[in-house]
Amino acid sequence: MNDIEQLLADVKKTARTSPHRPAHPLPAPLSAEGVERAEAALGFPLPPLLTALYTRTANGGFGPAYGFLPLIGDPASYGEESAVAQYLALRRDAAQEEGPWPEGVLPICSLGCGMYSCVDCRSERTTVLLFEPNAGVPDHAWYVDKPDLAQWLRAWLDGTAWHCEDREDDEGDMGPWPDFRARV
Repeated sequence: MNDIEQLLADVKKTARTSPHRPAHPLPAPLSAEGVERAEAALGFPLPPLLTALYTRTANGGFGPAYGFLPLIGDPASYGEESAVAQYLALRRDAAQEEGPWPEGVLPICSLGCGMYSCVDCRSERTTVLLFEPNAGVPDHAWYVDKPDLAQWLRAWLDGTAWHCEDREDDEGDMGPWPDFRARV
């Protein structure tokens, strides 16, 4: 089994055995047609690993904090709209307090307090960004969390990610996302 296949198996196992699963069952995985509809609405393709998470694990509901947003479809159990709906709304609302939403940056996971983990679907490495709107300045709302989605998932699985419950530190070691201005 290659590294990505093992990572997907580990995510699926963790998603299915999480302590809050009995109270909040995972939605079914998304079909290939569902991914095609999402990509058509977004206007860009999703990275293969992100597609595999949604088609092989579930259409949201797993992962850190409040979990992955559904890619398309009904809002999450805690009321968050789908990743596609949020992306489209955020791109339309260029006058938002935190500044315009960058092109190709898909919010995938709600971390609470208005923060999101996002995947830069236009980057070669699928950089995972932290959107932290509480900073108050648009250029200071975006941080590089991990260089790629696989590293971000591994940090969540092994409990070393900054947002893991057992961690004492915060996201202070993240650098600002240098591409923000070029992408809005």
